[in-house]
Amino acid sequence: MSKSLVAVLAAVAVSVGLVLVGGCESDAQTGAAVGAAAGAGIGQLAGRDTESTLIGAAVGGGAGYMIGNEQDKKKTAAERDSIRQEMNTVTVWITNSNGSKIPVKLTKQGAGYVGPRGEYYETLPTQEQLKPVYGF
Repeated sequence: MSKSLVAVLAAVAVSVGLVLVGGCESDAQTGAAVGAAAGAGIGQLAGRDTESTLIGAAVGGGAGYMIGNEQDKKKTAAERDSIRQEMNTVTVWITNSNGSKIPVKLTKQGAGYVGPRGEYYETLPTQEQLKPVYGF
């Protein structure tokens, strides 16, 4: 195979890889695309035939998918925890004597709420209950 043909094939492989990676919606898809491209290249270099290239692409694609899928799982768990924390947070706005407002974020814990300083309220506190601690 001539050097110019190898260069053209390498350029085509990189271009196709970039198109595939740009259209991927998950790390698993991106990993599979990158792995397949890298595996195909390694397979071609090692065996110098179509069979080696295809085997390399299959192995690389599978490995890339598995790695990307694990990254997707970690992201999904973090997003779920963030949503759960948002759902358990309540903001009470306190109006100060000068008209300014201060947000006090309370976290739902069991039947009650915990304030920013760690204080516990059995029910959702009112603005009047929070003003002596957080307002002026």
